[in-house]
Amino acid sequence: MIDKISQRAGELFQSGYYCAESVLLAVAESKGIESEFIPKIATGFCGGLARTCGMCGAVSGGVMAISLFTGRNSPSGSVLPAYDTVRKLLEIFEARFGSTNCRDLTGCDLGTDEGQNYFKTNHLMAQCTRYTEEATRIAMSLIKEKLGSPSTPLSQA
Repeated sequence: MIDKISQRAGELFQSGYYCAESVLLAVAESKGIESEFIPKIATGFCGGLARTCGMCGAVSGGVMAISLFTGRNSPSGSVLPAYDTVRKLLEIFEARFGSTNCRDLTGCDLGTDEGQNYFKTNHLMAQCTRYTEEATRIAMSLIKEKLGSPSTPLSQA
């Protein structure tokens, strides 16, 4: 099941959605969550946080996916389930790829024409598809570990 969701994220990425959008949309779809806000809410996180060389968009999408299931929905709710799970996502992704930073992972600044040309010339789409799939796989594994097989987000349970 997790591999199918991961593959779906890769397909979404290849179809033209960006990294964070693909991860969040694939996870949401897998749980039957439909909203006009998904993947829209993830767009600004793509390309290393709006092409600013920040956190990898696939990782950001994983953070949003985890928060969808472990986040709080009231000021008195605990942030710890989300924070603990997100920290694990960051640790695992960084251990596998050496960084959670878009610039470090791609070797280019996507906020510049030169960086975008480098991305295209060096065929980094395949590499970023892998990051997108793996961030999805890690997020889904952690969600499953934390909540079992959630059918709805924790805040709605």
